[in-house]
Amino acid sequence: MTIRESKRLWLACGVGLGWFLLLLWPLLGIKPDTLEFAATFKVFGYVAVAAVFIMFFYQVKEAGYLDAVGRPAKQATNALGRAYDKAPTWLLLGIVLAAAIVYPLVTGRYAHDVAISVLIYVCLGLGLNIVIGLAGLLDLGYIAFYGVGAYTYAILSINYGLSFWLCLPIAAVIAAIAGCIIGYPTLRMRGDYLAIVTLGFGEIVRLILNNWMSLTNGPNGILSIPRPELFGYEFRSLSSMYYIILGLAVVTILAVYRLNYSRIGRAWEAIREDETAAELMGVNTFLLKLLAYAMGATFAGFAGAFFAARMKFVGPESFTFLESAMVLAMVILGGMGSIPGVILGVLALVALPELFREFELYRMLVFGGAMTLMMLVRPAGIWPAKRVGRRSEEAD
Repeated sequence: MTIRESKRLWLACGVGLGWFLLLLWPLLGIKPDTLEFAATFKVFGYVAVAAVFIMFFYQVKEAGYLDAVGRPAKQATNALGRAYDKAPTWLLLGIVLAAAIVYPLVTGRYAHDVAISVLIYVCLGLGLNIVIGLAGLLDLGYIAFYGVGAYTYAILSINYGLSFWLCLPIAAVIAAIAGCIIGYPTLRMRGDYLAIVTLGFGEIVRLILNNWMSLTNGPNGILSIPRPELFGYEFRSLSSMYYIILGLAVVTILAVYRLNYSRIGRAWEAIREDETAAELMGVNTFLLKLLAYAMGATFAGFAGAFFAARMKFVGPESFTFLESAMVLAMVILGGMGSIPGVILGVLALVALPELFREFELYRMLVFGGAMTLMMLVRPAGIWPAKRVGRRSEEAD
């Protein structure tokens, strides 16, 4: 590394620390009755020391002084990677599934609650992954289908006494129909225009839920939604509810995987890469984009019905644009088009913040910084999807 490059890196580090101080002081230093500096500079000191240490370590590594240590570590990493590639897929998936089944038996109530939230967002993330990751359609109102599924189960169970298991496919079908209704007039648009229109439709659904008093009870929501029952057994505990959403998540993963590697999945990828070329090759782009919306909405409907059963209450405030943005962030952070990537994105945005709940004052600040750093270091996501085939410009 040259002296000029070293100076440039240290200058960037100094500017970044300056911006961090400007953001940190209003959070810690501005009090209702006075201005404080001690707490701000204490936290800033820890961060500055860590940043300087990381920069120093990076420059030593780039200079080659750590090759004697790094070479064996790299060889060990490569050996682990080769062992992972050689291991049968069914064995790895069996280990993961076995760990997921045993999980409630060795953890407490709080861990069950977090795991249920993770699995709900896995269903939502994989559904949105069909729309964004496979078909390449930017949808900012996806959470509306989640709300449709939740209200469908709530209304059918309260007003008509239908069971959860009967309402589950009905909620999925109605959410898919809602996806077709929203998608039909919007999918002739592309890019930013499509994103704006889907955002508008998402807000329309939320306002309908908020104002249709006779059907949805408006902002008061629907209370006393029954829990699922099976052969007389009522799923009351969080651990029993965990197994229901685990089953729904496994079904969602298998369905999305099969769709991904089917002819329909290949057609979606062709539309994502170049819609005009796909249409010239005979792909019915409009019908397949509508199908992508419907399939994504189906899995959101599943998740919504379970959400209503778990919470025993649904209200319009649970289906705001912020929820759509969170699910979109999970898909992009994990890797668009990648099933393992979406799962890792959900873990990063749902499970990791819970681990740092003790640092409630700082965790969202650290979380935002980590997200920014991740997008700079790995813009394709934590686990990007493998492209089938190779482009000519990539070979160059």
